[in-house]
Amino acid sequence: KINAVMESMGALQPGMPSLIMIPAEWEILMIDLKDCFFTIPLHPDDKPKFAFTVPAVNNAEPAKSYQWKVLPQGMKNSPTICQWYVAQALSGIREQFPEAYCYHYMDDILVAASTQDELLRIQPWLLGALHSYGLQVAPEKVQQHPLWKYLGGKIPDQTIQHQEVQFLCSIKTLNDAQKLLGVINWLCPYLGLTTAQFSPLFNILKGD
Repeated sequence: KINAVMESMGALQPGMPSLIMIPAEWEILMIDLKDCFFTIPLHPDDKPKFAFTVPAVNNAEPAKSYQWKVLPQGMKNSPTICQWYVAQALSGIREQFPEAYCYHYMDDILVAASTQDELLRIQPWLLGALHSYGLQVAPEKVQQHPLWKYLGGKIPDQTIQHQEVQFLCSIKTLNDAQKLLGVINWLCPYLGLTTAQFSPLFNILKGD
């Protein structure tokens, strides 16, 4: 019930960054952070607020209590805190390499530079900055060559296209709803819509 008494922090970004702002023929690196919520620690004073109890099967023994140590899934401010935390990790990179483009939305990061040499110079600093904040990179989702895919868009060469869209006809689980809303979120920039217009749908993912 903590969402009911918690003040909403609101969104930090009105929408997703557009790929069409990347200069033509620039080199691109895309990184997907692994289990982003679960690598962002809660402040020790906040951990008791996210305590929960797990009863034993058939009440065979006393129930056990636990506390979240990281951003809880379903907490309404977790996405905003995640966005802020990753931005803090990237702030030094943006200052150190102002000539490069550094975009991020939640756990998806894109860095573009005018030359491959410049991008290779940035990469170890970028990985080091993320590591210093405890953020983990998913190696299998590091994209250094075409076809790049980012936030519903794809860059096969020097063109920008949207990824193929598949809508679920039957929503039966929370994961089904998450996939559908993910597709809707990707389509918003192409349709001239804002995520705020779809907030009633996104609210169903917040939990109790």
